[in-house]
Amino acid sequence: MAGLFPDASGECRLLDAGAGIGSLSSAFLERCLKGNLTFASIRLKSFEIDSVIHEELRHALSQYNDLPRFSFEIIESDFIESAVNAIQFREYDFTHAILNPPYKKIGSHSRERLLLREVTIETVNLYSAFVALALALTAPGGQIVAIIPRSFCNGPYYRPFREFMLENAAIRHIHLFDSRNKAFRDDAVLQENIIIRLERDGITGPVTVSTSTDDTFSDLATNEYPFERIVFPDDREQFIHVPTSREKDSVRLSPSICHNLNDLGIQVSTGPVVDFRMKAHLRTMPEPGTVPLLYPGHFSGIKSTWPIEGMKKPNAILRNYDTEKWLYQNSFYCVVRRFSSKEEKRRIVASVVEPDAFGDASMLGFENHLNIFHENKNGLPEALALGLAIYLNTSAVDEHFRRFNGHTQVNATDLRQLRYPSRDILTALGNWALQQVELTESAIEAMLKTMTE
Repeated sequence: MAGLFPDASGECRLLDAGAGIGSLSSAFLERCLKGNLTFASIRLKSFEIDSVIHEELRHALSQYNDLPRFSFEIIESDFIESAVNAIQFREYDFTHAILNPPYKKIGSHSRERLLLREVTIETVNLYSAFVALALALTAPGGQIVAIIPRSFCNGPYYRPFREFMLENAAIRHIHLFDSRNKAFRDDAVLQENIIIRLERDGITGPVTVSTSTDDTFSDLATNEYPFERIVFPDDREQFIHVPTSREKDSVRLSPSICHNLNDLGIQVSTGPVVDFRMKAHLRTMPEPGTVPLLYPGHFSGIKSTWPIEGMKKPNAILRNYDTEKWLYQNSFYCVVRRFSSKEEKRRIVASVVEPDAFGDASMLGFENHLNIFHENKNGLPEALALGLAIYLNTSAVDEHFRRFNGHTQVNATDLRQLRYPSRDILTALGNWALQQVELTESAIEAMLKTMTE
């Protein structure tokens, strides 16, 4: 992280928010000590709310008192409150910031959210709040390096933060760890973390993207990409894509894969049955008065199996006044699991709901861990549902999806952002699949390529 800062002269005014025991500040100061960063003076402000570790933090920073004109201040107060006050009174003007901020969701009516709104920052997590505040406190041309979860790169909740960041800074460098388990093995990390360097008020330009398997950086690989490959010009959501190879994005670049779900006349929704809220209506196995309730566990590959005896989740839900509005007509649908990890072979796992699998059931329940493709809450034609599932399971879609999704969720918003072949092509792909005795990955890839060229 310290090595990402470009050399600069003059005065360095350094911010370390959430400083802990001073590891990041020490790394930065070590570069200064070795002459890799040459400043006439360095003034450091370390925010650390936990007074228990202040002595250790002070000891770490004191090791650099031999640096010319170096001074530091340890501030125990809440960084969000202090930063908001400083922004309002224009007290700070940092040239550099190095951050490993805390990760914690902040509620829409929490004290933190109310404080952030006073300086027109809207975000849902402490880590993005810290980065946004650091940006607001940094002088034009200032450099910010932070290690943060990749979850801000996509999804509707982080859109205001993305807009704030891209409006106030240029992305200069992104480092991606290929393995969550190795780089963050002590932290039980559930999503990818990245290191990002931002330049306050910088002119948008090429972005350096580096990757390594883990924190040893022994296999570091670096490429440079035009900004248009990081944030697509026509993307209103401003998703941030992180390419990991020089290879072109075949989904993005195919002229035939250019449709959104509105073009196809299809919607995608999150399964409406939240089981812990509807416990009284759930049944372990089907019985009179119930309809099938489908979980991700009912799907293996492209097919479904229902009911499953001994399954930890219920197989059925009562159909009554309280549940009726959450149910779908029994028909063909394409469903996608909402949770997957980057270590899985495919991030998007799509299956087909076949109405014959549920006997004479007229309605179906879909649990909240599934996304459902439908037409105004009605089913899809069989060939379209199958073609859609096959397309979503391709390696091309998987590669495209991994460029902007770095957490464990596959949300409906993400699926709306994807590009699709036309409805006719998807239907033709499904009809072709129905005629095959066996569907192999190579045959599917070849047929899709033929249909979309």
